[in-house]
Amino acid sequence: MALHKLFRLSSLFRSAGSLTLRRNFGLSAVLFNRAKDLDPIQKLFLDKIRDYSTKSKAAAGGIVDAGPAYEKGVSEEITKLQRLYGTGDLTKFPDFKFTEPQLQEVAK
Repeated sequence: MALHKLFRLSSLFRSAGSLTLRRNFGLSAVLFNRAKDLDPIQKLFLDKIRDYSTKSKAAAGGIVDAGPAYEKGVSEEITKLQRLYGTGDLTKFPDFKFTEPQLQEVAK
């Protein structure tokens, strides 16, 4: 009986120990990957993201790598929309104003 309890207890310790080892191994693998150099694909991806970040800051809120053809197309479309729907600032979201309806209580 005591031997059976000892085996069950050792099994419990083994499963808890293996779980701890797996967690520690996973954590050490992540830390080890950060310490060594990135693979070429990851490095290229991060370089492109950093490049885009610097270009977007330089564009000051505009479209990144937008050439004169793009700007001309946008201005033509805005002109077309203003001609169709009237004047107004088409780059601003419209202001909607809803009034409360007048409800009347009906007697039963």
